[in-house]
Amino acid sequence: MSNSTVSLSSTGAGGSPAAGKATPRRSGKFAALADNWLPRLVLSPTIILSLVFVYGFIALTGYLSLTNSRLMPNYEFAGFDQYSRLFALDRWWTAASNLGIFGGLFILLCLAIGLFMAILLDQKIRAEGALRAIYLYPMALSFIVTGAAWKWILNPGLGLEKMMHDWGFANFSFDWLVNSDMAIYTVVIAGVWQSSGFVMALFLAGLRGIDDAIIKAAMVDGASLPTIYRRIVIPALRPVFFSVLLVLGHIAIKSFDLVMALTAGGPGTSSDLPAIFMYQFSFTRGQLGLGAASAVMMLATVLAVLVPLMYLETKGTRNGR
Repeated sequence: MSNSTVSLSSTGAGGSPAAGKATPRRSGKFAALADNWLPRLVLSPTIILSLVFVYGFIALTGYLSLTNSRLMPNYEFAGFDQYSRLFALDRWWTAASNLGIFGGLFILLCLAIGLFMAILLDQKIRAEGALRAIYLYPMALSFIVTGAAWKWILNPGLGLEKMMHDWGFANFSFDWLVNSDMAIYTVVIAGVWQSSGFVMALFLAGLRGIDDAIIKAAMVDGASLPTIYRRIVIPALRPVFFSVLLVLGHIAIKSFDLVMALTAGGPGTSSDLPAIFMYQFSFTRGQLGLGAASAVMMLATVLAVLVPLMYLETKGTRNGR
């Protein structure tokens, strides 16, 4: 009896030897190789495509800017002739100055309006979800749609000015769209309308991530709400400001579709931007080398904005701010 009991306990309930023992996990050189190389194999197509179609074409554009390429690429080195031609063109300087006007106002207004809307929504008001959706709705539209819509709104014969005349305000005038001195500001209006909601969403996410205990402690100390936002909340949003500046700066420098749909760079070249200059000289005027030089200058502008911001952010991170 005792022998049978020992036999059963050794074979387990199922009658098979070592049924109660866990099967050892398979490990060894194959598993180590899989752990090391599988992520690399999965990521390698994306890395290769990025190297070829992003950095490879950036390098190609940079080289073409040093050639006399016209309608077709010409790979014979010609030095910095294209840059000399570029800097001698008044239209390039018009496009660069328009970028300064558009980019500066676009970034400042989006920051101010987006932060203001985020602070309002942060007060736990009623219908917050509906208001947030309304503010974010323009970002769901493409810049082509935004440009076409604002072109109708600002057209003196179709939109705001005509509506005011129909209401009896015969002296009302808003002809910025056809005014060469004001056309660039219509691009600012349309761009700010579309992007402010996105900026608001980023700032609102940052506000919701701030510890309420800090704000309550400041209120107990007698600080007013404006003082709390000015001294505590807004300085805590520094990483959000960094992200917003990067995104808005990138949008401003590469702006093409919004301007083409709204003003097409006109009247004349009064609302021209570097992206439009690059496209027209490269693909409609058959001056590929000059267009490549303008594209390199746009890249240099992006780096001039990106590198200082990244340096300041990493410096602040190292200093624990």
